[in-house]
Amino acid sequence: MRPAATRYGRLPSRIQLSPRIWAAMLLVFASLGSFLMNSATHAQTKPLKLVALGDSLTAGYNLPGSAAFPTVLEKLLRDKGISVEVANAGVSGDTSQGGLERLDWSVPDGTDGVILELGANDALRGVDPALTETSLDAIVTRLKARGIPVLLAGMYAPRSNGPDYVARFDAIYRKLAEKHGLILYPFFLDGIAGDRVLNQPDMLHPTAEGVRVIAQRILPTVERFLASLRPRS
Repeated sequence: MRPAATRYGRLPSRIQLSPRIWAAMLLVFASLGSFLMNSATHAQTKPLKLVALGDSLTAGYNLPGSAAFPTVLEKLLRDKGISVEVANAGVSGDTSQGGLERLDWSVPDGTDGVILELGANDALRGVDPALTETSLDAIVTRLKARGIPVLLAGMYAPRSNGPDYVARFDAIYRKLAEKHGLILYPFFLDGIAGDRVLNQPDMLHPTAEGVRVIAQRILPTVERFLASLRPRS
């Protein structure tokens, strides 16, 4: 066979480009590099969007907004270098059924995860635990259908409700966590329940310091939850 140079004609030793083409290519490469750098930076800094869906314990009953659980938790996470936004979707007096009824507008599209804290008012009102479980199960099911993971914050019934009620109610959260494969924080009021210093005079709602204790105690569980999330595009 003849050498390539004779078969195809003489091959140039290097490609000659005009200055105008070189300038255009350099501009394209520079723009592409800037785009990739900006995209990487955006991906690193785009905060995870959480919604705290709950009752007065989430809303911050009788407290300034800066002392409410979602705000305090967000600050603790940001202080640890975790880029996150925690929206306050707490409504004082809400039951699990009330949370279900307002679920779609309380948790907007684009939410990366939900901290579900409902059931305290059900127990205080003596709602049948089976109904509470049904409502919470429906909330989790609908969120999962939307691709939104849930961290389940549990609650214990007042012991004055009697041993049968307490046993049935307290078991709700563990059962739902097992059924749906959820991360569970067993008792939202852990560390402050019954403490007169950390609760308001009604002994039902935490003081600002009580909220800080709640947020600090749940923080490791929230971090584990966040580590399992993928930011939405």
